[in-house]
Amino acid sequence: MYILVAGGGKVGANFARVLLKDHKHEVTLIEQRRDRFERLEQEFEHQVQLGDATEIFVLERAGIARPPDVVAALTGDDEDNLIICQLAKEKYGVEKVIARVNDPRNQAHFDLLGISPTVCATSSVMGLVEHEVPEHELVHLLELRKENLEIVEVQIDKSSPVAGKKVESLSLPEGARLISVMRDGRSEIAVGSTELQAGDQVLAILQPGKEDELRKVLLKR
Repeated sequence: MYILVAGGGKVGANFARVLLKDHKHEVTLIEQRRDRFERLEQEFEHQVQLGDATEIFVLERAGIARPPDVVAALTGDDEDNLIICQLAKEKYGVEKVIARVNDPRNQAHFDLLGISPTVCATSSVMGLVEHEVPEHELVHLLELRKENLEIVEVQIDKSSPVAGKKVESLSLPEGARLISVMRDGRSEIAVGSTELQAGDQVLAILQPGKEDELRKVLLKR
């Protein structure tokens, strides 16, 4: 695959290294800071380009007109990442774009313009923290924005109204399904005959906005 990476900071540079070394893809890395570019050029040689990836002539010099199989906008500026992905999709017909979101508050702008998937380190770390903290009863694990779905994890406790009940007997909200149940370190697919127990960690897939309805069914009323 040919992959165009915008942003030669730690994230972009490490991403390019993995693509080149472990996956043997063809990669072009764009970096606008000259000092950083010069360091990267010693390592990547002709595979790194100097310039601002929001500028059309820079993108074209890097080969976006081919077009690439994937454009990854991984700069430290959300506005730049948004512009790069828009140009790639709308002007050059790139089918797959990946955008880094530095500030979670900007996620709505990417969603509004249909830029997906996105990667946000802050949101990912928060998800991991919530996963490890017992008082978080419902944890967001993954958003499938293109499919308009999300995956959450729910911890069933002894006071839950569903403890001791089978999945087939639950009145789950429309647009929500249980995927799996983890118990004593072992996971199994959730089927109609699966009986939920206190201590179970349940994965569910649902439409955004259904969290409160799911919480009412699975957790304390």
